[in-house]
Amino acid sequence: MSTCATDSRNLGEPMPGTAATASTWLLLEQAGPWGAKALTSSHLDPVLGRALEAAAKDTGVRIALIRRPGRHADPGMPPPVRQVYAAHTAPGDVWLRTATTTDPRRLLDLDFAALGRGDHHTFDRALGGGPHRGDPLALVCTNGKRDRCCALLGRPLAAELAASGVEGVWEVTHLGGHRFSPTVLVLPHGYVYGRAEAHTVKEVLRGVREGRVVVDGCRGRSAWERPAQAAELAVRRATGEDRAEALDVVLTTGEAPRWEVTVAHTDGRHWRVVVTQGAALPPRPESCGASVLGAPARMDVVAVRELAVAVAG
Repeated sequence: MSTCATDSRNLGEPMPGTAATASTWLLLEQAGPWGAKALTSSHLDPVLGRALEAAAKDTGVRIALIRRPGRHADPGMPPPVRQVYAAHTAPGDVWLRTATTTDPRRLLDLDFAALGRGDHHTFDRALGGGPHRGDPLALVCTNGKRDRCCALLGRPLAAELAASGVEGVWEVTHLGGHRFSPTVLVLPHGYVYGRAEAHTVKEVLRGVREGRVVVDGCRGRSAWERPAQAAELAVRRATGEDRAEALDVVLTTGEAPRWEVTVAHTDGRHWRVVVTQGAALPPRPESCGASVLGAPARMDVVAVRELAVAVAG
């Protein structure tokens, strides 16, 4: 495909986008079973869960619970020390911080608005956090109470990855996109993958360590809304650009069912990408547990065009 001007309805597999939208992720370890709304239906104090939901609302921070892969019999007592992560996924300001705590109520000391803007100092002050020095994180959605496919497909994937020695693997609550199970969120960059298999996750993690993005199976970067996710991946496919921090979404205009998204490269190039909302056909269940067939919305990229760069006279 020419990167000078492309206008086509045959741009490869249409990308549906991902429901996992957040500029900042806050992850709290919580052992034991999870309910459909894990922050308020697990062994985490539901009063604390509701307070965290309220604190994070409209801040760009998404809170999820994590646990180690394996059996999840009711442990009875909370873990004495919990792992906590915070990750900011916006291009140009990507970071992953880590901390431990014996009291999850300390998360209420966070300035969630600042965290959503990418200020990690609130995380460091409140929890004694610092940079994550280990391998990238692979967060496999396994919450069967949200959708049984996440348990039936996600838990074996997480267990296989952990058993094969992959570091940084956690089970995580709801990521969205159940019909693409097993789904995996990879941090720090925040790309989400669907229908993942162990060998592909290992390649994705290898790519992260090398500073590149594996596009196959990718459903988009969680820092952006669905049209922008589809547009950025379309530019990667059109140009072969795989460096993780090479592209940014600088403008999205329009509304459903049609958007125009401007994608910028760090070298100064820009692309205008036209994205439309379509329906996935033929009718299919919208989640693993659904008995009624539907036509889930998907993002279709219908044009990718490189913009001319004005030269100062």
